[in-house]
Amino acid sequence: MAVILCQFQYMYQEYLGYETRANQAVGRLSRMVSVINKLTRFIPPQIWEPIVKSDSPVIVSNKRAKLTIMFSDIVGFTELSDSLSSDNLADILNTYMHCMTLIANKHGAVLDKFIGDGMVCFFGEPKSRGARQDALDCIAMAIDMRREMRTLRQKWRLMGFEGLYIRIGITTGYCHVGNFGSNNRLSYTLIGKEANLAARLEASADKDEILVSESTYDYICHNYECQHAGAFQLKGFDDQVNAWQVLDPDADKGHLSKWVDHTLPGFNLHLNFKDMKDNDYQDIRARLNFALERVEQEEEKLATDIAAECKRDNNGHK
Repeated sequence: MAVILCQFQYMYQEYLGYETRANQAVGRLSRMVSVINKLTRFIPPQIWEPIVKSDSPVIVSNKRAKLTIMFSDIVGFTELSDSLSSDNLADILNTYMHCMTLIANKHGAVLDKFIGDGMVCFFGEPKSRGARQDALDCIAMAIDMRREMRTLRQKWRLMGFEGLYIRIGITTGYCHVGNFGSNNRLSYTLIGKEANLAARLEASADKDEILVSESTYDYICHNYECQHAGAFQLKGFDDQVNAWQVLDPDADKGHLSKWVDHTLPGFNLHLNFKDMKDNDYQDIRARLNFALERVEQEEEKLATDIAAECKRDNNGHK
């Protein structure tokens, strides 16, 4: 009995030690997963997912690949930053980046980096759907970003921040893409003349405009309506560069358009039918009817005031 009790006590102590080590291992694993989840926010999912799933090596390596590259920024943001507090400026910028990141992820873009109020995305690596489809995906993303900016602009307008528009430059061509840097610090990015071209097109675009190079236009012209924007003499390029403006697919559909956006002094109308629910229409109709009644009242009041003014002028002449 004494031997059995000693063995039982020994096994029980071993079990307690094992349980303690297991709990410590679970705690370390949970902390590691939490840290990884936090770190992945700084890296595009196309980059960290293969590393986590297959433990692929991470080394300095890059290759030449055909990419469709997009540069974008906010027109008027620099001027606005001079008149806003840092808190409001940070709120606008974070809201913009959050919405644009969701759109980039939805379309499968690699979000390379944020540059102030601008961002760089590309398609074609590490996974490509073919050069033409990559270009089409990039254009679809850019159009969604422009549409989302209309919604954000309406929200900011109600807060007193006017005149914030997006502008976008896109091109397709060969660049070097991959891990650049050193063994101690790497950055997955791209370099090449085509990246510079996308940046120059973005700087040449007007507000709410998407400019694409001829190489991208050749891929997308059968799917999207484009208008020749002209030949631009861009910094760093000897020859003039032809560019096309991508038109909104809903612009010429009249009543079928999913967007209605019109602004006048004292009047802002923004309708996004894509986000409306079935039970929203009655409330929207009621609010529009109320607004129409107020417009008619103000119009009648204006007409009465004009008539009274005319009558006073006539009496004065008599």
